[in-house]
Amino acid sequence: MHAVNIISGISMLGVLIGSAALIIIMSVFNGFEAVILSSYSNFTAEIKIEPRLGKTFDPNTAYFTSLQRDPRVFSYTGVLQEMVLIKYDNRPFIGTIKGVSPGFLKNPRLDSIVQTGSFTLKKDNQNYAVIGAAVQSSLSVSVRDQFNQLEIYSPSRSAGSGAGPLSEFVVRSIIPSGVYGLGPEFDDMVVTPIEFARDLLNQPVNVSSLEINYKKGTDVDEVQAAIKDKIGAQFTVKNRLEQNAVLYKTLNFERWSIYMILTFVVIIAAFNIIGSLTILVIERKKDIAILTSLGANKQLIQGIFFFDGMMISITGCIVGIVLGLGFCILQQRYGLVKMGSTMSMIDAYPVSIRITDVGLVFLTVMVIAVIASGISARLSVKGLNDIKQDL
Repeated sequence: MHAVNIISGISMLGVLIGSAALIIIMSVFNGFEAVILSSYSNFTAEIKIEPRLGKTFDPNTAYFTSLQRDPRVFSYTGVLQEMVLIKYDNRPFIGTIKGVSPGFLKNPRLDSIVQTGSFTLKKDNQNYAVIGAAVQSSLSVSVRDQFNQLEIYSPSRSAGSGAGPLSEFVVRSIIPSGVYGLGPEFDDMVVTPIEFARDLLNQPVNVSSLEINYKKGTDVDEVQAAIKDKIGAQFTVKNRLEQNAVLYKTLNFERWSIYMILTFVVIIAAFNIIGSLTILVIERKKDIAILTSLGANKQLIQGIFFFDGMMISITGCIVGIVLGLGFCILQQRYGLVKMGSTMSMIDAYPVSIRITDVGLVFLTVMVIAVIASGISARLSVKGLNDIKQDL
């Protein structure tokens, strides 16, 4: 019996650790997801309108003007975007220029993504560029050097077939004012005033997209549906989830991969429950036979051992969830576990607790516990007739 108690304790400890690990790891992934999406939301709009065919369109229509005047709109930005060649100190880089109208700067959180310098696009009638971290690292751009400017090359729309190589490109220079960092999807960009991009790309009217942010309390899904209904099939209307579909899929894939791995840990712990109950059945075979002689049926015997297995699992699960939630709360308040990198945007591992995760962990452990306890309970009545005959 001492050995059975030890094995039962180990089984409970295994379920406890597995449950706590599931809560902690999933909460950390929630935290990272919130941090990443929050950073991306500083750069991506709630609604993005793009042409379904072609690269640009005329935004000066009655419907687009009405969208801009909507009282629910917080910022309305015209964007002109194109692939370009960027040179700095004779080093080349293929990237993207993103010309934005003044509405882009209404976002008060743009400075939170700036690594060096400031998010300045215009000052004293002088155009400035804010570059992505990939551009900065590839070209070794110094935002403190105001004399060495970025040279941006774009194919000329008016160059003839007999023109020289240099006349086939439009070249404009601009001073870098800051460096931002988000991720591979955005860090190859050079953000400039839209007037600079229009001059470079020879697009005096058209834009590549319209980016719209709405005031707090606005139902963005409802707005998106209304725009889709009125705008027709010539344009695509995307929310943040659709703009960053690959990112969301990657985050969800990683989250569920970790969940499956830790679930296997709990399954392994459940095998200990089967082992401990099996030893208990062997130890209590005579008691089982006596109970059946007194009138206990097989369902009652199975129920006793099933209840024992469920008690081990439920106790381990609840204690594990409580400990996991306790650690997450302490991590949120005090940042006990640090990131360990001075270059990180955040000091400690981020944590975000979701009630749905608690329910999912409890349900997962209970399903595994029911299966493990059911297997053990079936063993309790196996060979029962032979035991009674031996007695």
